[in-house]
Order: sequence, then structure tokens, then C-alpha cells
Amino acid sequence: MGETTKVWDVSEHLTNPEAIAEYMTAVLEDGDPDLLLAALGDIAKAKGMSKLSNETGLGRESLYKALSPGAKPRYDTILKVMRGLDIHLRASV
Repeated sequence: MGETTKVWDVSEHLTNPEAIAEYMTAVLEDGDPDLLLAALGDIAKAKGMSKLSNETGLGRESLYKALSPGAKPRYDTILKVMRGLDIHLRASV
């Protein structure tokens, strides 16, 4: 019999705050805005898009659109999503 494989889905591994923080740190170090949107989408999927929709006041369709590849969401939308996901950015020098 042949082997079966499963597509790797990062959202299945974002099960605790520490994993999410490490993931976001790596994404932010890369500096790619499209990667940031993808990561926020992964985290949203892990935590539940419906729950995020309720917490942010943004519709599910709007969230999917804002976090899709090539999207150019407004800054306030990104902030709402990050707050809804309980992600905080801090500056250091």
C-alpha cells in the first residue's frame, strides 16, 4: 500500500500563547507584510474565525478578505485583528 501524506497546517500547531508569540516574532523579523497577513490568518484560524469576528466586530467575510494574500488592509483593521487575537507589539531600543 502507498503512503498517505497530509498537508502541513501551521494553525494546528498554534495551540498556546508561547507558540503564537514565537511564530509572530519570526514573522515580524522577516519584515514581509504579506507574511504578516498570512500569519495573522493562521492564528485567526487556530483561534476560530467566528470568535475573532465577534471580538473585533468585523464580519467573517471581511476578515478573510483582509487577511488574504495580496490584501492591503487598513492599519486600524490590522490593529483590531491583533487585539482580537490578543497579540501585542512592543517597541524596544
